[in-house]
Amino acid sequence: MKTESEMLSAFAPTGVLRASINLGNPILANTDPATGQPGGVSVDLATELARRLDVKLELVVFKSAGESVNAVAAEQADVGFFAIDPLRGEQIAFTAPYVVIEGTYLVREDSPIKSRDEVDSKGQRVVVGKGSAYDLYLTRELKQAEIFRAPTSPAVVDTFLQENMEVAAGVKQQLEADARRLGGLRLLDGHFMLIRQAMGVPKRRGDKASAYLSAFVEAMKQSGFVADALARHKIQGAAVAPLEAEAKA
Repeated sequence: MKTESEMLSAFAPTGVLRASINLGNPILANTDPATGQPGGVSVDLATELARRLDVKLELVVFKSAGESVNAVAAEQADVGFFAIDPLRGEQIAFTAPYVVIEGTYLVREDSPIKSRDEVDSKGQRVVVGKGSAYDLYLTRELKQAEIFRAPTSPAVVDTFLQENMEVAAGVKQQLEADARRLGGLRLLDGHFMLIRQAMGVPKRRGDKASAYLSAFVEAMKQSGFVADALARHKIQGAAVAPLEAEAKA
C-alpha cells in the first residue's frame, strides 16, 4: 500500500529519503572496507524506513555527530540518527531511543585518576569529540575540568595522546578499541552517562511525521529488527532500548 501523499511530502520533499549518517560513532555506522560504502545499524534502519515509505534512499554521510545534526536541523537531510540531547531538540523532533550505549572515560595506565569522581577537578583536561552527545553533556556537567574538542569522536584518543591531556571521553566501544590498538591505556569503571540513540526529523516537518517516525522505531525494537542488526554487525557494548511503553511504566 502506498504511503499517503502528506507523509511522503513530510519525509521526502525532494522525492527521495535523505538519511543523515554519522560515521563518528562506530556502534551505529562505519565504512565497509571491502566496498567503501557506509553500513551499520543506522543504515539498516534508514533502508527499512525508505522501504516502508516506498521511496528511494539517499545516504548523506558525515564524519561527526555535529555535522550530521546540523544537516537535519537545516533540512539538508530528512531523518538522522543521534543521541538525544535538549540542545539538539530545539530543532529536531526525537523518537524514543532504539539503542542505549555507555559514555566512559579513558586515562593512561599510570594516571593517578582512579575513579570517575576524580575527573571533574582543577588541572584535568578532558578531550571530547566536537559536537558529540558527550561533548554537549560534559559541557553542562563539568564544573572544574577543562574541555578540549577533537574534530571527530574517532580522533579523541589520538588527540588525547598527541596533546598530552589527562582524560579522554567517549563511547565505550570506541575507547576500548583504541586502548587495544595503542596499549598503555585503561578505562575508568562505570559510565558518566548513558547515551540514548534515537532517530530524529526536523520539527518543521510537523507532528504527523514525528509520530510516524516514533511508531516506526517502536516497531523496529518490538519486532527484533534492532537486535538482529546489532548482532549482524557484531556490535558489542550497546543494548536495545526498552519499548517506550515499558520505559514509562
